[in-house]
Amino acid sequence: MRAGIVVLPEHRWWVAEPKWRAVEEYGFDHAWTYDHLGWRTLVDGPWFGAIPTLTAAAMVTSRIRLGTLVATPNYRHPVPFARGLLALDDISDGRVVLGLGAGGSSVNGYDDTVLGQPPPPVRARVARFGEFVELLDLLLSQERTTWRGEHFAAVDARSAPGCVQRPRMPFVVAANGPKTMRVAARFGQGWVTTGTDRDDDAAWWRSLAELSRRFDDTLAATGRPPTAVDRYVNLDAGPVYSLSSAECFRDAVGRAAELGFTDVVAHWPRGEGVFAGHESVLETVATDVLPELERSRSPR
Repeated sequence: MRAGIVVLPEHRWWVAEPKWRAVEEYGFDHAWTYDHLGWRTLVDGPWFGAIPTLTAAAMVTSRIRLGTLVATPNYRHPVPFARGLLALDDISDGRVVLGLGAGGSSVNGYDDTVLGQPPPPVRARVARFGEFVELLDLLLSQERTTWRGEHFAAVDARSAPGCVQRPRMPFVVAANGPKTMRVAARFGQGWVTTGTDRDDDAAWWRSLAELSRRFDDTLAATGRPPTAVDRYVNLDAGPVYSLSSAECFRDAVGRAAELGFTDVVAHWPRGEGVFAGHESVLETVATDVLPELERSRSPR
């Protein structure tokens, strides 16, 4: 089991920098930020771009993996996005993990409405996402790409010098439904889920078990073994904030491991509102829980 944490891009860098440094010093395996133009109840507050934030984070860390949780096609075209990702991969010396999602309107309609466009229907959104991932896969793994779909196109797009990671940076694909799971099974080195039934803790954990079984079936249908794709769960997508206490986090990690997840992701505690908590809990997790995870991964 590996553990990661999300640092929301809501702070000026003089406040954010110590947090990114601390994530690595605490012993987390990966660190993430949201890739939105604004998010839920925080839409009226400070908010910064994901790629510049991760680039700055790469400059003050040296070990942890860094990624988007998750980048969507809501306001991005794969061709210019790939160029930004190539730069980030180079600056981080190959530590980028690209989290990708369809961008459901129920989660963040602002990314659509701020551009003056209505959110596309679910079917179109999923189709657009499939194209987004497929074209990014091509752009990041070959020198020149010409490709055309219904939603995106590229004409002789160059991608020199290519990713530090070969053939490209790993994709962690967000998926709860059957069509997006097929995208994850085809292109993903990782799969991330938020579960369903998020108002009831027991029901949420049952949904994770069911989604994991469905993903097993999807992998089998594409000819990939269950161990071919790492499995991430956003612990804070459920009704209980995972860093409410160190014991809460330890319990959540144990339950996720029992369901076959390889990675868990929590959120840096905020002073109020969403993910409200105390940084002292994070320090206790770093002192008491993360070393347990490290020992569990060490060869006996």
